[in-house]
Amino acid sequence: MSEPQNKIGAPPGTLIYYGEDQTEKVKITLIEYNEGQFIEKTFDDVQECLDNVNIDMVKWINVDGIHDVTLVEALGKHFNIHPLTLEDVVNTNQRPKFEDYDNYVVSIMKMIYYETELRSEQLTVVLMDGMVISFQEVHGGDAFDLIRTRIRQGKGRIRKMGADYLAYALIDAVVDCYFTILEKIGDKIELLEEELITEPSKETMQQLHAMKREMIFVRKAVWPMRDMINNFERSESELIRPTTDVYLRDVHDHTIRIIDTVETFRDLLSGMMDIYLSSVSNKMNEVMKMLTIITTIFVPVTFIAGVYGMNFDYMPELHSKWGYPAVWAVMLTVIITLVVYFRRKKWL
Repeated sequence: MSEPQNKIGAPPGTLIYYGEDQTEKVKITLIEYNEGQFIEKTFDDVQECLDNVNIDMVKWINVDGIHDVTLVEALGKHFNIHPLTLEDVVNTNQRPKFEDYDNYVVSIMKMIYYETELRSEQLTVVLMDGMVISFQEVHGGDAFDLIRTRIRQGKGRIRKMGADYLAYALIDAVVDCYFTILEKIGDKIELLEEELITEPSKETMQQLHAMKREMIFVRKAVWPMRDMINNFERSESELIRPTTDVYLRDVHDHTIRIIDTVETFRDLLSGMMDIYLSSVSNKMNEVMKMLTIITTIFVPVTFIAGVYGMNFDYMPELHSKWGYPAVWAVMLTVIITLVVYFRRKKWL
């Protein structure tokens, strides 16, 4: 996708939403917690949300919808987020990356999910002192429901940790979704393999092409994640505590496993494409082989019939009582001899 025309030549940091048209109103969810308390509220107005923020708790502000650039800009001004970061937030064509600023760090990634087809939405996670702000491209279900449940019920260590652990948990949830997507793709590849072996058709070829496009789609989202998480892990920002590094290394390992799986699936699909083309070629060769054998069998018979079909008076066999059956006997003998010969050569 190319940049929108009204963005060409605009100054750096200009906020212009670039993505699918959205009509739903932006929803802001504020979750605050510590080891003993938990508060969750939903707002439509950004100022109302900011007025309800408690200083002494870990805060998670989640914004569903980035098409309202005025709202995004208001949040950015309040928390002193650089305009270039906000520009990346509203540009859904952004490549996954990690950036380190004086008062915050930002991670941009892609969440992948299945509807009728494979789709993605952009997610931006801004980690600040005691706060995480997440910007999601669209409304609806996401990968964070389990994290919300853990926070609400106080399960695990998330309520005991800081905002940096929350940022890690969000990234880890996105990476876990990749495993789910790859599992579904793996099941589809297995079904395609069975179809390819039993009875390949034009529809099989179309499905192979569609699967290859899906793998390219996944690869574009996953490959940059390795560098993004690696940069997050190596960041010297004071916002990321040493106790969180071990978890970042774990999610980095998960990303490597996902990349290996993606490459394996791509190789499998390429091999399946070759198998399909070889299968079609073999079928064509079998047809040509059979036609060649039939032609070889009937060429000498046609020659004999052609010779005795000529209207010449001085052909002794034409006036013989046994001429007609003799010609038939010769032709049948030629046919049987050739069939036996082809079978011995295993051409039939």
